[in-house]
Amino acid sequence: MHLYNAWLPPPVAEQTKREAESFASVVSSVKDLYRRDDPDSVYATIKWISVIDLFIKAKSEVSLEDVGAVVELGLELFNISQNKLYVQVRWGNMLVRLLNKYRKKLSLKVPWRPLYDTLIHTHFTRNTGPEGWRLRQRHFETVNSLVRSCRKFFPPGSALEIWSEFRSRLENPWHNSSFEGSGFVRLFLPTNLDNKDFFSNDWIKECLELWDSIPNCQFWNSQWTAVIARVIKNYEFIDWECYLPTLFSRYLNMFEVPVANGSGSYPFSVDVPRNTRFLFSNRTITPAKAIAKSVVYLLRPGSSAQKHFEKLVDLLEQYYHPSNGGRWTYSLERFLLHLVVTFQKRLQRQQQNTHHARKSELYLGSSERTSFVNVVLKLIDRGQYSKNEHLSETVAAATSILSYVDPSSVLPFLASRFRMALETMTATHQLKTAVMSVAFAGRSLFLTSLSTSTVKSVDLDGGDDLYVELLMISLSNALAGMDANDPPKTLATMQLIGSIFSNIAALDDNSDELSMPMVCFSEWLDEFLCRLFSLLQHLEPSSVLNEGLNSSATSGTFLVEEGPYYYCMLEILLGRLSKSLYNQALKKISKFVRTNILPGAIAEVGLLCCACVQTNPEEAVVHLVEPVLLSAISSLEGTPVTGFGGRGITDASVSTKAKPTLSPALETAIDYQLKILSVAISYAGPALLRYKDQLEEAIVSAFDSPSWKVNVASDHLLRSLLGSLILYYPIDQYRCVLRHPAASALEEWISTKDYSDNVPVAGPKWHVPTNEEVQFANELLNLHFQSALDDLLKLCQTKIHSDPGSEKEHLKVTLLRIESTLQGVLSCLPDFRPSSLSGMMKDPGHTPFLIAGATGSTVGSTELREKAAEIVHAACKYLLKEKSDDSILLILIIRIMDALGNYGSLEFDEWSNHRQAWKLESAAIIEPPINFIVSSHSKGKRRPRWALVDKAYMHGTWRSSQSSYHLFRTTGDFSPSDHVVLLMDDLLNLSLHSYETVRLLAGKSLLKMIKRWPSLFSKCVLSLTENLRSPSSPEYAVLGSCAVLSTQTVLKHLTTDQKAFSSFLLGILSSSHHESLKAQKAINELFVKYNIHFAGVSKSILKTMDTHKEGSDFADLVSQIGSLSFDSTRLHWRYNLMANRVLLLLAMASRNDPNFSSKILSETTGHFLKNLKSQLPQTRILAISALNTLLKESPYKMSVEDQPVSSGNSQGNAKSSLEAALSEIFQEEGFFNETLNSLSHVHIITDTDSSSSRGNHGNSSFQSLADKSITRFYFDFSASWPRTPSWISLLGIDTFYSNFARIFKRLIQECGMPVILALKSTLEEFVNAKERSKQCVAAEALAGVLHSDVDGLLGVWDSWIMVQLQNIILTPSVESTPEWAACIRYAVTGKGKYGTKVPLLRQQILNCLATPLPPTVTTTVVAKRYAFLSAALIEISPQKMPLPEIQLHITLLDELLHDMCHSSAQVREAIGVNLSVLCSNIRLYMSFPHDHSHEGKNIDIDNHLKEERWVQFLTERASEAVMNIQNNSNSDSSEMSTDISTQNGHLNGDSQDDVKWMETLFHFIISTLKSGRSPCLLDVVVGLLYPVISLQETSTSNKDLSTLAKAAFELLKWRIFSEPHLQKAVSVILSSADDSNWRTRSATLTYLRTFMYRHTFILSKMEKQKIWRTVEKLLTDNQVEVREHAAAVLAGLMKGGDEDLAKDFRDRAYEQANIIQRKNKRNLSSGQTIASRHGAVLALVASVLSVPYDMPSWLPEHVTLLARFGGEPTPIKSTVTKAVAEFRRTHADTWNLQKDSFTEEQLEILADTSSSSSYFA
Repeated sequence: MHLYNAWLPPPVAEQTKREAESFASVVSSVKDLYRRDDPDSVYATIKWISVIDLFIKAKSEVSLEDVGAVVELGLELFNISQNKLYVQVRWGNMLVRLLNKYRKKLSLKVPWRPLYDTLIHTHFTRNTGPEGWRLRQRHFETVNSLVRSCRKFFPPGSALEIWSEFRSRLENPWHNSSFEGSGFVRLFLPTNLDNKDFFSNDWIKECLELWDSIPNCQFWNSQWTAVIARVIKNYEFIDWECYLPTLFSRYLNMFEVPVANGSGSYPFSVDVPRNTRFLFSNRTITPAKAIAKSVVYLLRPGSSAQKHFEKLVDLLEQYYHPSNGGRWTYSLERFLLHLVVTFQKRLQRQQQNTHHARKSELYLGSSERTSFVNVVLKLIDRGQYSKNEHLSETVAAATSILSYVDPSSVLPFLASRFRMALETMTATHQLKTAVMSVAFAGRSLFLTSLSTSTVKSVDLDGGDDLYVELLMISLSNALAGMDANDPPKTLATMQLIGSIFSNIAALDDNSDELSMPMVCFSEWLDEFLCRLFSLLQHLEPSSVLNEGLNSSATSGTFLVEEGPYYYCMLEILLGRLSKSLYNQALKKISKFVRTNILPGAIAEVGLLCCACVQTNPEEAVVHLVEPVLLSAISSLEGTPVTGFGGRGITDASVSTKAKPTLSPALETAIDYQLKILSVAISYAGPALLRYKDQLEEAIVSAFDSPSWKVNVASDHLLRSLLGSLILYYPIDQYRCVLRHPAASALEEWISTKDYSDNVPVAGPKWHVPTNEEVQFANELLNLHFQSALDDLLKLCQTKIHSDPGSEKEHLKVTLLRIESTLQGVLSCLPDFRPSSLSGMMKDPGHTPFLIAGATGSTVGSTELREKAAEIVHAACKYLLKEKSDDSILLILIIRIMDALGNYGSLEFDEWSNHRQAWKLESAAIIEPPINFIVSSHSKGKRRPRWALVDKAYMHGTWRSSQSSYHLFRTTGDFSPSDHVVLLMDDLLNLSLHSYETVRLLAGKSLLKMIKRWPSLFSKCVLSLTENLRSPSSPEYAVLGSCAVLSTQTVLKHLTTDQKAFSSFLLGILSSSHHESLKAQKAINELFVKYNIHFAGVSKSILKTMDTHKEGSDFADLVSQIGSLSFDSTRLHWRYNLMANRVLLLLAMASRNDPNFSSKILSETTGHFLKNLKSQLPQTRILAISALNTLLKESPYKMSVEDQPVSSGNSQGNAKSSLEAALSEIFQEEGFFNETLNSLSHVHIITDTDSSSSRGNHGNSSFQSLADKSITRFYFDFSASWPRTPSWISLLGIDTFYSNFARIFKRLIQECGMPVILALKSTLEEFVNAKERSKQCVAAEALAGVLHSDVDGLLGVWDSWIMVQLQNIILTPSVESTPEWAACIRYAVTGKGKYGTKVPLLRQQILNCLATPLPPTVTTTVVAKRYAFLSAALIEISPQKMPLPEIQLHITLLDELLHDMCHSSAQVREAIGVNLSVLCSNIRLYMSFPHDHSHEGKNIDIDNHLKEERWVQFLTERASEAVMNIQNNSNSDSSEMSTDISTQNGHLNGDSQDDVKWMETLFHFIISTLKSGRSPCLLDVVVGLLYPVISLQETSTSNKDLSTLAKAAFELLKWRIFSEPHLQKAVSVILSSADDSNWRTRSATLTYLRTFMYRHTFILSKMEKQKIWRTVEKLLTDNQVEVREHAAAVLAGLMKGGDEDLAKDFRDRAYEQANIIQRKNKRNLSSGQTIASRHGAVLALVASVLSVPYDMPSWLPEHVTLLARFGGEPTPIKSTVTKAVAEFRRTHADTWNLQKDSFTEEQLEILADTSSSSSYFA
């Protein structure tokens, strides 16, 4: 049994034992409902899902067989309901919950194929159904989580099947199918024991290679990181040693942080299509969780992973520092959190498998634990005082968890940090964080110092008392932290006090167990209460106290609103005090409460009293409740009386005309006293019985008072009193029961998972009401419920009051009394009895299932509830007739109806509010399952007993709200009692009231009722839709109807209820007569919501509509709607749009039904085809979506086998069902002309249209969001084109809508050649049109034609299309180039899932583009042709190129290489782009094996490709050109003055050519890096490193060249080189560092900074040493800029984790500088150049600046030595001053502590160098 259930109140706990058999009966009911022969019977099983969910949430004991049965049935139902998305969502979520909860106990095998088919069928194919996108999104999320939960159960061999299924998708990394493939691999690949044989070293190598094939793409990285992380975690036998450098360098580079002043994010990242990102859950941020998981599970004894991890942390730690925050802080914070959490989980797993773990080589011993903790402490140290709140909280929580793992490292660190925070009082946020850290680690501090079994081998400096002392210091300092003006600090302080006292078993001054000599508790308590009282007196009330109904007793200040810390702290503190201390506290509190009236702190003072009463009700009632109660009664005596309070009405009060009042001061005082009482007595129980009469007196007098404020206070008191008498609640919750075995002064905490039935843990004592209490409660009910109901009836039937004002007052008070008692007794007043339909179900034992739960003892009777319902119904009628404008009365009566009709909903509200309030998951009261301080490990987290009691109490409340909620939904045998129907009718009327607040409240209450009694649904919807239809209904009725109809409850039911369905649709469509803006907006929103959540139409509706003879209801409905959707009806355009949309939804929903007439389909399709030329733009767009979904069959499409020869006979058998209807329409005269014309208006061409409109419809400019969701389909979004990433910027921004092109393609495939013939003339006219928008449409139509692959297309190509295409290429106009490029791209797009099937005309189109142009054309045409070529080439799948395509590549490559010096810059860019595409295509083609045995020609081609002459050509020509350009720029600068002589002219022309050639080359490099195609051209890129580095700064004449070089340089910084290219890159770098031109040397240094960071894990030691030596040499360069740059680079290198190299360098630098300094003293400066002296000083500077925040032992000497060079001549002097100033700035925060590392003399020397000497005093 679960702990929470065992701890329920005894009467309830007893009942829970029957839940197991109840669950078994539920399972059998579900089995009976589902019949295999009728797939629609799954709808019937849905209503049981929430019941099964109840059993899970209630943590009931259920037998495993039943769970297994449900899971197997669920999987079967899930797989059978292919088109019923809603069913799959509900069952899928249920299965996920069951599998996750019982995953360790169930043994079953789940095949993966059906899950994959569901995904593909619903989300990756074109024939998606009509369901709304919200439902589809939920469906996708469900299937995703279901796959993740089932992975564990995939049978052996599935890993191999899955990998081979998706491997082929990953072949072409430049096609979107590879993104999908990686997403599927991540989702499906199982890493369970059954499949361990699949994961071999070869597989890992292949994985890492694939991972490398797309660089700089977070989506791609996330997928692979996740896969690898799972493999690392689950398979211990794999040896990862050889992969560590690669993995860690990937992990490091995935954190997008700014390296060396670079930018903090990828300069461009590969563009993943929106739908792929959306479908495969991936935030585009760093996958910190997966990285942390991998790192933690890679750690093993004797592995180098620990070293790599240290280095990773060394590089990242600087970004945790508060001054280095930025976008990256979030992912770094997650990384830290997951590191610690995963480490804790790993230790816990290790602990549970101890028996064989010790032998295992993976076992982490204490040394491994310590080294891990020490590395993480570096991050914690940096991030502790971060300005980012998440980070500082994560740091505190991480400290807390680690302190249980390795106290000897963490606690000293914590202690020193706390002292430091106390000393530096300047930064207050530091103190708050420090206090939080101590609060979180309070328990480990106590355990370390007090426990007897601690491993004392670590000698903690200052002995054990150190930590207790720390806690005591923090306690005494905490008092100063309570400050009304600093809420965060005050709350942190209260959390600390709560945390400390949750640990201590009991507080007593003479206890010896706590060695706390410094604190005397009674003095501390006095001081604490003084501070608390002054805090309460100075509180500012947070809001103006509202005088409405809603002023709850506790609308408190920040103490109550911002979290539970205040009340928790008081309860814990008072609960742990010894008797004498408690009495001392009680006296002070009692005096304070009696002498102060603080209306601004009612809730706070009330809770203070409540905590006292809860600890010891008998004593506290005497000291606190009695005096306040008596003073309230005496204040009320003698005040004027209205007589409404239940004593009967005195005649005098009626006749007086003047209204009696109270003075404001008295009113406030009484209100304060009663409200404090109401909070204080919440848990007093039987102790109140002796004040029975006084309490009754006070309540009645207060209800009698003329002041509404006092009436409301009395309502609170009555509510609280009833609750305190009859509800179940724990008493004695905060007493300590269990003491810790290792330290008796501390309380032992409990874990829910360790609980078992045979070892009872001391549960809570419950308040179970005695007979006297129940009797008292019944008396109160008679007084304020029965008699108030009678008063109410009398008021409504007879006119007692002549004055309407006093009548209203009387009604108000009477209703308030009724509401107050109902709110007090909650569900203790028995519910209505449902009337059973069969008449024989009278026996109450026949309930369908049982969930135990009760709030308290029963009072009153069902009859009482029924009587109330009748009277309230009468009162409601009266109020709506007489007082319909009085919102307070109406709101009161709605609340009463809610409490009467929705049994249990008050408890549910109570539970959900409480659940939000407990931020008690805070680390302060959680002890992690692994605890190495006292080696006791548990199965789950432990918490203090009081927190668990609280959770059990809330669990009980939740159970009582659910126990009867679903009872009557599951069977049809019960119908709601008549009283419920009465209440529902009233609520229906009220939900259409003219006041919005009234409508909202009534609507909420009404929906709860419908949910509980689904049989009331139909009636509701019919009457609400009637309001939309009838012209006479006022605006507010429309608003009210829409508000109820648009809720999910209603939309969900519409799928199965036929009457409601048709009346809902027709109601919306015939509501256009409501003119007002508000009403229209509401109707529009309702329709959009309906669309988003549309779940299809169930068969039952189609059936009922089919059974009646020919003219079935459904056909009528369709025709009714169809008639609304033509332009001619003069409807408003939005209604026309809505009608069209509904028509489409119905047509799509019905097309899966076999016995449904195809007539409707073909009519609908025809209707939408006509709508393409509609006058209304929105309707046109919808028509496009519609045709895309309705045109499915393609009989005229040629399949691969269908060569044109056999076309004659294959055509006869298949004809599309739509063809006849459609061909009639498009053969009309001028149809296509009109259509294209009206479609061209949708293209809105703006000059500023910078956003790429590829994925989304560019027509957004005139569509609002709501319209979009009506005109678009999920489908438009998922089958998005283009299928390859778009990165070529020179193609420009196009307004090419692929879904327009798709319509033409579909239409042609549906109806064959006649369409093309009908299109021909119009197309020719539009292609040559002047307007760009017409050209856009022409491009779309032509693209559709070219890609349609129908029979006879080749003939048309030869006859007229080819000519058109050539014209398009040759026209000199450029503005529509982007559209035509997109058209060509669409036409050559590969077919099939992976885009590898070649479309019919691709070769023809490519040949047409490849034909050389006539020599006379303008450069714009040349550029245009190249743009078209690049668009076509990126669509080709290189791995499967047929022979003609390869030959084309070869010829084009030659042409481009010859043309690289073209005179026009635009053409040069296009050539560069094309080159990168061509070369990468060839390279990828070469990497796949090709079998060309039978064709001799191919072998030549292959050999030709293998020679790769182009690589050699590019690299050689590049080095020549660089030389020439540099020599030229030097000669330019020298010859500037003299006139250039004539013979020099030709050389200049040559050099101009070189510059142009170089520009083209840079374009090639840039587009290679940008497109993500660099992995297969790395050797070329490395060969061209030198030109990029050396041409950053060329002379002024070649500005464009250096701009391009800089752009290429920025991109290169992000590129990681792998072996063997790495060595080559290093040698290029080293040689360019020796370059004669100093600018090149400087640029090399810039590149080195990022290069070393990116490659630090994969560079060998030798290479690193060479690089260090080279940079050191540049310290003494003869150019001063280079020297200073080299120092900055060295400082960066020293941070980079190569400690041995850094140390070596530091020592040498110090020595050399020392020698120079000594020579200086003796004036022996001869023989030293300025450069070498400056170099020596700069080496020191580099050492000093490499540690910006810490103070290692060597630093003081280095800084001091540096400061001694202050007297040298410039440039040395300025270097020294700058460096010392920088040192001072970065160490300013902690200077107070760090200056102790310096001697007096050193500080003096520093002070001399610094200008502001005072600082270092």
